[in-house]
Amino acid sequence: MTGNTGTSISRRGVLGAFAATVIIAAPTFSNAAGFLRGSGDVRRLSMFSGRTGERINTVYWIDGEYISEALREINLFMRDWRTSEAISMDTRTIDIMSASARLLDTDQPYQLLSGYRSPQTNALLRSRSRGVARNSLHMKGQAADLRLAGRSVSQMARAAASCRAGGVGKYSGSNFVHMDCGVVRTWGR
Repeated sequence: MTGNTGTSISRRGVLGAFAATVIIAAPTFSNAAGFLRGSGDVRRLSMFSGRTGERINTVYWIDGEYISEALREINLFMRDWRTSEAISMDTRTIDIMSASARLLDTDQPYQLLSGYRSPQTNALLRSRSRGVARNSLHMKGQAADLRLAGRSVSQMARAAASCRAGGVGKYSGSNFVHMDCGVVRTWGR
């Protein structure tokens, strides 16, 4: 693009300026969707699971519409691997994950550690760790615990927190980041 002054402006620069404006102007859930607007009206999610050996790389939103078949695929992928139970994942969480990956400027897939958790699985994990919430948003399909090759926990957490669209937990000792679409908050080291 060339302006009246002859200065060259790149698409990436315009999108970066737009994203920065969105962060400042509206610190709400709409920020995650705002970061995705520059993606050509396409939202994508790429993940793998070390527990099941499965991979997913799907476009789940095009031109303002979620693709129900892609969301079903994501729901199945993010199921409780211990019980094989799946529920509808909250699209707000999916959008936060996608926006964060876009901000990190990576083509690497997330490693999904935990998406949906059945109440039985959550109780089991609570019995083993004080860090598992009794009413975890995982049980509502509103949270994911993720790793990303080539990006640190701090980098991932900063990207997710910049969306100002939900909770972001840093678990540096276990090398993962928790992202959810609940109340905007951060925690961890």
